[in-house]
Amino acid sequence: MSISAAIANAVSGLTAASRGTEIVSTNIANSQTEGYARRELELSSRLYERGGGVVINGIDRIVNAGLLADSRLSQAQLGASDTIAQFHRAMENVVGTATDASSLGGSLTAFNAALTNAAARPDSDVRLSAVVDTATALANKINKIADDVQSARTDAERTIANDVSRLNSALERVASLNKQIAALSAQGKDASSQMDARQAAIDSISEIVPLKQVPRDNGQVALFTTGGGILLDGTKPASIEFTPAGPISPGMSLAAGTLSNLRFNGKELTVSQQATMFAKGTISASFAVRDEIAPAYQTQIDALARDLYDRISDPALDTTLPTGGPGLFTDDQNAFLSANEAGFANRISVNSSVDPASGGELWRIRAGINAATPGDTGESRLLNNLSSALSAVRAPSSGNLSPSLRSMHSLSSEFSSLAASNRINSEATALQNRSQSESLRTALLADGVDTDKEMETLLALERAYSANAKVFQSANDMLDTILRLT
Repeated sequence: MSISAAIANAVSGLTAASRGTEIVSTNIANSQTEGYARRELELSSRLYERGGGVVINGIDRIVNAGLLADSRLSQAQLGASDTIAQFHRAMENVVGTATDASSLGGSLTAFNAALTNAAARPDSDVRLSAVVDTATALANKINKIADDVQSARTDAERTIANDVSRLNSALERVASLNKQIAALSAQGKDASSQMDARQAAIDSISEIVPLKQVPRDNGQVALFTTGGGILLDGTKPASIEFTPAGPISPGMSLAAGTLSNLRFNGKELTVSQQATMFAKGTISASFAVRDEIAPAYQTQIDALARDLYDRISDPALDTTLPTGGPGLFTDDQNAFLSANEAGFANRISVNSSVDPASGGELWRIRAGINAATPGDTGESRLLNNLSSALSAVRAPSSGNLSPSLRSMHSLSSEFSSLAASNRINSEATALQNRSQSESLRTALLADGVDTDKEMETLLALERAYSANAKVFQSANDMLDTILRLT
């Protein structure tokens, strides 16, 4: 080997070692950066006829594509299960547990106890006032549960709008980075930093909708939903739109035309199309809360409110009531009609005729809602009848409940148990999905930057740099010796 060839080899080795040191430093500096993929220097030997040494072919960005895809899918599942679990937790909190005096069951028990106490002393205004207070608390509790159901639906719409905005922004960002990466790749330049930014942008929306990433020419990628929706394939992303309806009331639904689905490239998706294209992400979970899960709670609480109304408004208990007329409980101070069961829980209220604060008379609880006079102050028949009506075992009035015979207390307990079991089951699913997501994330991190290995690589590069420097120094010494001899 000639001296010039030795020098050329040493220079190529020094260049490779210097570039490798730079890459190792970048890896270590970004070991905690989201979306950063470890870099490795790609080298090959150069033919002796071309001077020998090593050639830097480029920089490899090390990403486990399969593991990354699985991690993104698990993020979507976790986002969906967390959204649903959060709703069920809120419902259990507002319904309350058996040990909570302010719970639905506790409010019903307090009302029944007030009726029993008043029956023992029907002449006591204090005890009659307690009946009004506990009945009002029970109606307010039912109102609160129903109002929270509709608030959850409104919040779900707001979440959908935010997710759609985030999704569109991220898709625009990915499309822009695709263009930059293609341009850099065409120029033979390193586009790893842009690829990191693109990966972070895609990761940021992986919980919204499960994504599939497909490689395209010049380092670009296409994005599809797992249901086949084309989010990005080329330079222009899909346009996704959603128009919130504002505050949602019980009667609003897709079927009624008062709520909307997503619009995809200008066309509103059908329920089945949307369920297929956007399944298993936070968007699909929010739609499920708005259109299925929350309305199911509303149906249950409406049916419970109707049964309470019908039990207390029976003319067989209070002979002053006309058939179909309101008793102690009303539909916003009117008689309840079975055709208006939807949303009744939001409207149920205590009859103002028994509430002194509204100009009513306490004695009507004892004598009858439409009684003309206070009657016998020692008469407790109506109070006893009202208490017995709550404990009576009968088929529920609403067709939205099973026809099995139950008391009012049993209906309340079933509703509380439903909220509790839904919360437990949804949290178990969320916990399982979180465990899977964290496991995949740990595996991804294991494939990422290992600072110990990077330091080992740095030491190897230092030795290579030193060896090539010695070759260069030896060649320099030889040239100096030759010059002295001449």
